[in-house]
Amino acid sequence: MTAEEWYHKGNEARRQSQWHEAINCYIQAIEIDPDSPAVEAKRMLDDIMAFYCKDMYNP
Repeated sequence: MTAEEWYHKGNEARRQSQWHEAINCYIQAIEIDPDSPAVEAKRMLDDIMAFYCKDMYNP
């Protein structure tokens, strides 16, 4: 899969509240293309998870 496909798959997982899957997809996209929009998407999702799920999420 391409970085763009991983990014879109991550967005779909995020819309379905599958946070762990979304983060994994964004990581795959970033590994393929470090300039992917997945970088910002993952950063935002990390911030959200760290704020709302402090006990469940430890980056």
